[in-house]
Amino acid sequence: MSTTAERRHGPRLRADASRNRERIVAAAREAFVEHGADVTLDEIARRAGVGNATIYRHFADRSELIRQVTLEVMNRTIELAESALADEEDAFEALRRFAYGATEERIGALCPILSEDCEALAAQLAEKRARLERALQGIMDRARDSGLLRPDVASGDVMIAIAQLTRPLPGTTRVSLDRFVHRHLQLFLDGLRAPARSALPGAAATFEDLRNDH
Repeated sequence: MSTTAERRHGPRLRADASRNRERIVAAAREAFVEHGADVTLDEIARRAGVGNATIYRHFADRSELIRQVTLEVMNRTIELAESALADEEDAFEALRRFAYGATEERIGALCPILSEDCEALAAQLAEKRARLERALQGIMDRARDSGLLRPDVASGDVMIAIAQLTRPLPGTTRVSLDRFVHRHLQLFLDGLRAPARSALPGAAATFEDLRNDH
């Protein structure tokens, strides 16, 4: 039987543990974006404001932490797409809202790290990837049907652009890149608007193309 003290402190302790886990995942994501896969767990713990032992209480190893960061980023990106599709009346504004929000996840900077553990993540990510594809396709279909989106682009084109815009160039840091991300994202979005100013070479990229690339 639980004691009075256990009943009194148990929920608080569980809430503290949950907050610690959230802080660790958030700190790990930022550290991976800024420093890559080689960032130390000491640095992640420092950013999260916890000790190394706390990290190992929540995550068995670095791979498990990377998997959790991946899932958190994917979940937030899905929420961005689904909320933009549901909430925005202007079809192109929904696409703009998703694109700007997705760049904040810094997918391009995380891709080299996340791909290292892609086999263990494949099953978990399959359903999430399908949800993201459906939501983003819905956004683009609405924009295309309303005559605002050029007809020769697909959802994969958007994801490739977001990944490339958020991947640091050699010799640069996230801080120096951040100054230009929104500027160049707007240039990209302007290029998506109908009517098209030029014919695009090659075929539009789809989510299937992105899967085949791996």
